[in-house]
Amino acid sequence: MAVVRLEHITKRFAGAAAPAVDDVSLIVEDGEFMVLLGPSGCGKSTTLRMIAGLEPISAGELWIDDRPMNRVPAKDRDIAMVFQSYALYPHMNVQDNLAFGLKRRGVPREEVQRRVQAAARMLGLADLLERKPHALSGGQRQRVALGRAIVRDPKVFLFDEPLSNLDAALRVRTRGELIQQHQRLGATMIYVTHDQVEAMTMGSRICVMNRGRVVQVGRPLEVYREPADTFVAAFIGSPPANLIAAEVAVADGAVAVRVAGRELVLPRHRSADLDRLGGRRVLVGIRPEDLKVTSPAAGANGAGLAARLVAVEPLGAETILVLAPDGLHEEILARVGPEVALRPGERVTLEPNLAAVHLFDPASTRALPRSGPQA
Repeated sequence: MAVVRLEHITKRFAGAAAPAVDDVSLIVEDGEFMVLLGPSGCGKSTTLRMIAGLEPISAGELWIDDRPMNRVPAKDRDIAMVFQSYALYPHMNVQDNLAFGLKRRGVPREEVQRRVQAAARMLGLADLLERKPHALSGGQRQRVALGRAIVRDPKVFLFDEPLSNLDAALRVRTRGELIQQHQRLGATMIYVTHDQVEAMTMGSRICVMNRGRVVQVGRPLEVYREPADTFVAAFIGSPPANLIAAEVAVADGAVAVRVAGRELVLPRHRSADLDRLGGRRVLVGIRPEDLKVTSPAAGANGAGLAARLVAVEPLGAETILVLAPDGLHEEILARVGPEVALRPGERVTLEPNLAAVHLFDPASTRALPRSGPQA
């Protein structure tokens, strides 16, 4: 396997006002499943193509196992890539699709057969070797594409949104298969997706990208619980985090955020970081599951926000509530259990878990310091 190291990688396309990839530095450890996550146009696929050698690098250095790769042709990088479109040969059966790359490289016939049979058994394709791609399901085609990469025994596997063409149920099953294959192979894998659910469930670590730059790198739950800025808070999570304009208030050693005229006192462990920010405007980030919805009377002590229920969205295992807090222009979302007796138009009180809130600088959008125990 291999360590992949990107040092200040930049990609500029002719005529573009801004670089497609801008000063990206990242280390993918040996055997790691790294997910490049971000919206369309953020530079994640371009980054993957530069690693593969399919796009020239405008600036910076790419290393695989301490070997510089900038000028190494794609065919000599010992990398296998799985595309969104599968890229199977329609006139060849599964066995020939799996064997094609090995034959092109002059691998002996006996070794080709051994590798093809081993990959077919591993991926559950042993009974499908005589079929052509048109006779396979989408998930089976994706397994053939993965098998064609596996038989090469490369140093690095690259995946460019490989599940995007599958329906929802098949995407879930194939996602599980990819996770199992990574565990079996212990291979270094770099996976591009815009789907944050794929990133959270599959990645050893997630590299969140936006506008060509790396915003945050970390383990899935770290990125979810400690977003580096408002983009990560809003992009990771379904529904995303609520972002509410507020002001920091400090009195008698206690720190509160003033939202729509209500002061919500933060736990004491936050005071050391925030007591110097009295009067400063901030954005409060709160996940929908960290909002408790109670009766209007519960908010009489000032611990919550009065709100009107706009909509109820039952999803089976959970329910999403759309709420309009008094004094705020924006609606916010709360995630609650499946049994909800509330109806649109009713008045409620929102009680946020104040140990779980995030504060962001409205100008830079970056997270403000956060210390002490967290929920």
